[in-house]
Amino acid sequence: MPKQILTDSFGRAITYLRLSVTDRCDLRCTYCMSEAMAFLPKRDVLSLEELERLAVAFIHRGVRKIRLTGGEPLVRRDIMTLLRRLSRRLGDGLDEITLTTNATQLVRYADELADIGVKRINVSLDTLDDAKFAQLTRRRMLGKVLSGIEAAQAAGLKIKLNTVALKGVNEDEIPSLIAWAHQRDIDVTLIEVMPLGEIDEDRVDQYLPLTVMRDALEARWTLEPIALKTGGPARYVRVVETGGVVGFISPLTNNFCADCNRVRVTCTGKIYMCLGHDDHVDLRAALRGPQPDAAAALDAAMVRKPERHDFDISSRGAAPAVARHMSTTGG
Repeated sequence: MPKQILTDSFGRAITYLRLSVTDRCDLRCTYCMSEAMAFLPKRDVLSLEELERLAVAFIHRGVRKIRLTGGEPLVRRDIMTLLRRLSRRLGDGLDEITLTTNATQLVRYADELADIGVKRINVSLDTLDDAKFAQLTRRRMLGKVLSGIEAAQAAGLKIKLNTVALKGVNEDEIPSLIAWAHQRDIDVTLIEVMPLGEIDEDRVDQYLPLTVMRDALEARWTLEPIALKTGGPARYVRVVETGGVVGFISPLTNNFCADCNRVRVTCTGKIYMCLGHDDHVDLRAALRGPQPDAAAALDAAMVRKPERHDFDISSRGAAPAVARHMSTTGG
């Protein structure tokens, strides 16, 4: 049993950790990072041993679910070593280990992920059009992604697609993407673009409110709200005609902070209590100091967790809500 559940000053229990293991990625999605990203030097990134120590500290304080993120987590060297070690905690304080991936490495890792106890994963995919995929990711790797999804399903992993709704880019394709996914027993969550980090485009040009997307889906299908909870901020509906599920994550049009149960730790050991705020506590210093102690740092972070984020995309040329990129924070 945990000694003391992590609870913020608004009474919200923190049971969900999103742990970034690298800022590196083999794609360069236009809404996530610039083409000329400067990645972190190895000395700044937590070792696998440090990542494990942090994860265990969170488990001892009541975290029941850990999601590994990046960048792309599966490009981290020896990442399966960390996953195997964490999997030993399943049933012993930890209910679930999962990850968010772009699927490019799943042909290599899907079977091993299933073998160590990973049950489900999120796959980021915004289009099934090869040319559009290359435009969005700056890489021609759609075939590799689709093969990865097939490999994951063959290994018995449950998949949910995460799709960022982008104005003028994939909005017309989203219904067909949902239909494709539902035919394969894959649920889909739509996400509004978030103002994180400087990119090569203006986010006003990218921003598509999910209210608009939902209206388009309702013109085609019957959407039934359901009470599904997965530990994240999405609100879900079932599409009567396909039998599949669609989620909506709408940080701009429908703030979801009241029930926030999560924190994010970057690959450099910074704990961000809120995706939309720069305030953080340096856990790396707590790990690498003369008297390593993560517990006090976790308590300090809980006091500073804000009630809500302040995302806004309303004016052209506006600075992002925070300077760090999503690939640095952890998706």
